[in-house]
Amino acid sequence: MKVDWKRNLYISWIGCFFTGASFSLVMPFIPLYIEELGTPKSQVELFAGFAISVTALAAALVAPIWGNLADRKGRRLMMIRAAAGMTFSMGALAFVPNVYWLLIMRFLTGVLSGYIPNATALIASQAPRAKSGWALGTLATGAIAGSMIGPSLGGILAQLFGMKNVFIITGIVLFITLILTVTMVKEDFQPVHKQEMLSLKELLAKMHNVQLLFGLFITSLIIQVGITSISPILTLYIRQLSTSKGNILFVSGLIVSIAGVSAMISSPSLGKLGDKIGNQKVLIGGLVFSLICIIPMSIVQTTWQLGLLRFLLGFSTGALMPSVNTLISKITPPEGVSRIYSFNQMFSNFGQVVGPLVGSTVAQGLGYRAVFLVTAACIFVNLCVSLFNFRKPIVYYGVK
Repeated sequence: MKVDWKRNLYISWIGCFFTGASFSLVMPFIPLYIEELGTPKSQVELFAGFAISVTALAAALVAPIWGNLADRKGRRLMMIRAAAGMTFSMGALAFVPNVYWLLIMRFLTGVLSGYIPNATALIASQAPRAKSGWALGTLATGAIAGSMIGPSLGGILAQLFGMKNVFIITGIVLFITLILTVTMVKEDFQPVHKQEMLSLKELLAKMHNVQLLFGLFITSLIIQVGITSISPILTLYIRQLSTSKGNILFVSGLIVSIAGVSAMISSPSLGKLGDKIGNQKVLIGGLVFSLICIIPMSIVQTTWQLGLLRFLLGFSTGALMPSVNTLISKITPPEGVSRIYSFNQMFSNFGQVVGPLVGSTVAQGLGYRAVFLVTAACIFVNLCVSLFNFRKPIVYYGVK
C-alpha cells in the first residue's frame, strides 16, 4: 500500500491542533471548577495544582507501555486509541460529582493520552530523511497553535456556555479528531509478534549514538522545565509590572500567548534549516537564543518589554523540540522509533511536572525575578549537556 505521507502530515497536524487545544482550553478555569464542586476555599489551589500535574505524571508513567505497543501494532492504532480514550475521559469531567473524581479522570486522561508523540513517530517513520526536519517542524506547529489558542478559547466558551459544557465541547472536538484519524490517516504497518520484536537492549545495541540519545532525553526534560517553571508566576509578575490594573487579564493572556505565535511561525522554517545545516546546530542556536531572551526578563520594568522578550523567546522554542524529534528520528532504527519517542515523551512529561514546582518554590523563597534566573541556569546546563553530546560527528542510523 502506497502511503501519502504529506496527507498524513496534514491530518495529523489537525489532530495535534485539536489535542493541544483540548488540553489547554480547560486550564484557565480548573480552579474555579474545583471550587464549584464544593471544595473548601483553603484547598482549591492545592487541588488545582494536583489536577494539572497528575495528567503529565500519569502520561509519563505509561508512555513506554504505549510506545512498546505502537512498535508492535502500529502508530495509527495508538493515535486512534488515544483520541478515543481522551474523548471519554475529557468529556466525563462535565459529570464528576466532586474533586476526587475530577482527579481520577484527569489521571485517566494522562494514562490514555499519547496522540501527539504517536503522530510524531508516524511522520518520522514516513517522511523522507531529507525532509524530516521540515515535516516534524510543521507537525509541531499544530500542538503549539492548539496550546496557544486553547486558554483564550476556553475562557470565551466558559463565559458563553458554562464550565461544565466546555468539557462536553472538548469531548466533541476530540471525537472529531478520532473520526479524522480513523478515516484519513493511513499506515502501511505489518504487526510484529511480541517474541519477534527487538528488546530494548537489542534496539539500543543497533544504535550508533546511545549516549547522544540519552542526552536528547535530558534536553527534552530541561526544555519543559524551562517552559513550565515560569507558568505559575507569569501572570502575577505581569500584574506586578503593570501600571493599569483594569486590563490585566487581557494583557496577561496576550503576553502568555505571544510566544506561541513566534514558535508557530518559526518551527517549519527552522526545521528546514536543520535539514540543510544539521539539526544539532539549530538546537544549540535555540538554546543560546533562549538564554539571551530569558535573562533580561528578570530585570524588565514594563509589560511591553516582557512581551517583546516573550515574542523573541518563541523563536527559540520553535527550534528546540522539532530539532530533538528530528535527531531522534535520524539515529533510531525504524522498528523501534515509537518506543524511543515514548521514552522522550516520558522525560518531557516529567519536565512538565518538575517545572511548575521549581518555579513556585523559587518564587516563594526568592521572588518572581529569581525564577527567570533559575530557569536560565537550567537552560545553561542544557546547553552544556548538548555541547558535550555534539562534540563528535553524529552517525545517523543506516549511514556508516
